[in-house]
Amino acid sequence: MRIALYHNAPSGGAKRAIYEWARRLAARHHIDVFTLSSADHAFCDIRPFVQQHHVFDFTARKLFGSPWGRLNQLQRWRDLGDLARLGQRIAQQINAGHYDLVFAHTCLYTFIPLCLQFVQIPAVYYLHEPFGPKFMRQFQRPYMKEDKWRQLLNRFDPLIGLYQNRLAAEQQKSMRQTRLLLANSHFTQEQMKIAFGVDTPVCHYGVDCDSFRVVPDVPKETHVLSVGELSPRKGFDFIVESLGQIPVDQRPKLKLACNSVNTLERHYVENLAVQHGVDLQVLTNLNTSELAVEYNKAQLCIYAPVLEPFGLVPVEAMSCGTPVVGVREGGVQESVVHNQTGLLVERDPVQFATAVQYLLSNSRLVLEYGRNSREHILRHWTWDASVAQLENHFLACVEQKNPVRF
Repeated sequence: MRIALYHNAPSGGAKRAIYEWARRLAARHHIDVFTLSSADHAFCDIRPFVQQHHVFDFTARKLFGSPWGRLNQLQRWRDLGDLARLGQRIAQQINAGHYDLVFAHTCLYTFIPLCLQFVQIPAVYYLHEPFGPKFMRQFQRPYMKEDKWRQLLNRFDPLIGLYQNRLAAEQQKSMRQTRLLLANSHFTQEQMKIAFGVDTPVCHYGVDCDSFRVVPDVPKETHVLSVGELSPRKGFDFIVESLGQIPVDQRPKLKLACNSVNTLERHYVENLAVQHGVDLQVLTNLNTSELAVEYNKAQLCIYAPVLEPFGLVPVEAMSCGTPVVGVREGGVQESVVHNQTGLLVERDPVQFATAVQYLLSNSRLVLEYGRNSREHILRHWTWDASVAQLENHFLACVEQKNPVRF
């Protein structure tokens, strides 16, 4: 099969998934990549596996500072026009390439790529997360606080609506031309049903079980680990607050392994750690082998992002034989087996702290959950199984005579 793979993804879970799929699919199919210069090409670099790697230049317009910040929505509106025109160029090249299928992934600016509204061959879009006005995650931070005057202006600012309406219209155009949408979790599937009334089959991620494995020569240490970009949506503030509930003489050190860092959020979380008496260390830009070592060192992986659509972190940790304590929401419920590979609790600091404390005081149970975790991953969460699912969806999509329109 000749596959045109499109993405405009930053570093993170989506790009890791693209990498794992691309290197396996490339062994059996011809793959050319179409991407924008704004994507992260170095992280989980797929270039060695594909036939051609086409990069299209795109730079978002410069955003204004105070007092002209209200014009930023107009800048973003203009960017959407540029992206639509660029998407048409990309689609023309794809249409001329005699491909059987477009396998599209997230765009930094529009979620669903705008090039899909112009392609004339079957297209599959993979939902690494749901999108649309009904999927909202709210965060409160001192550095984000807006005064009442600014909130009032936002209600009546026509430029905000101008941008949001254009984005929604462009997304709808791309969705109407996409033959199949695949969800990364049942949570994402449900959110897309609520937002757009569409049916999206679930095709789960996997884990590289050779890279993320139990390393006997790496001894367990006494800390706990959490992983992800250092941003409000990853819930590191909740983790710090929760660990602060544990008595000082039993409170573990916390390590954060972050692929990217929001500087304001880092200062906020570090100050919160001081307030709650949590010994915090932030590690950045670890490669896969270094991250696997950190999973192996940790007593537990603790994970509390806000409405995370799926989350590769729990399955990577379990593949390394490290149990997970997570918040029972989003896609985490689909990977962590409560009372077998870890513990799931509500988003309550006391409950979360109690679960962490319970496992840290029961080394036998940690070992048992660790063994269960590795076995669970090998049975249910390999990338090879994920690719087999993908190929079945691809074949059905290509053979489908009457494309589904949304």
